[in-house]
Amino acid sequence: MRKEVLIGGFGGQGVILSSVILGRAAAVYEGLYSVQTQSYGPESRGGASKAEVIISDDLIDYPKALNPDYAILLSQQAYEKYLSLVKEGGIVIVEKDLIPNRNEELEKNFKVYVLPFTKLAEESTGLSLTMNILTLGFLVRLTGIVSEEAIEKAVLDSIPKGTEHLNLKALKKGFELGEKALKGEL
Repeated sequence: MRKEVLIGGFGGQGVILSSVILGRAAAVYEGLYSVQTQSYGPESRGGASKAEVIISDDLIDYPKALNPDYAILLSQQAYEKYLSLVKEGGIVIVEKDLIPNRNEELEKNFKVYVLPFTKLAEESTGLSLTMNILTLGFLVRLTGIVSEEAIEKAVLDSIPKGTEHLNLKALKKGFELGEKALKGEL
């Protein structure tokens, strides 16, 4: 089993942190092999940002996503640049409010979930910054790439002290939305 995850967006959305948390959940709490890579522009906020996580039950011989099974696309630029890389039949998670121009023809090749994740995070926790954690919860419930327990522990390991309650609330909201997606309610 080798699963490739690509997360793309812009600086300030927690793209890199999300990938680190996912990789940690797999390696530390699931006993799997995991590699995380990242690239981003020189700007700390607003520049392009991409992270990849490879998760496998065998040694990982190449650390980059060649044909991602899953993609989380959080900006128009990331959508345009990375959508076509996703494996046919793969799962694509799209931030609805930040990607107004979608390629519906290309999307037919994937299972696409389009939600206003930033708005949902703000409504559930009061902070749009928790969108990355909410989206991780959605991905985990939808795909089972790691267990919910593993991702919860990895979130708690990785976030600033004092924000545990908010981040767990966002994660659980993501689980809830993922469950609705599995039931076809979204």
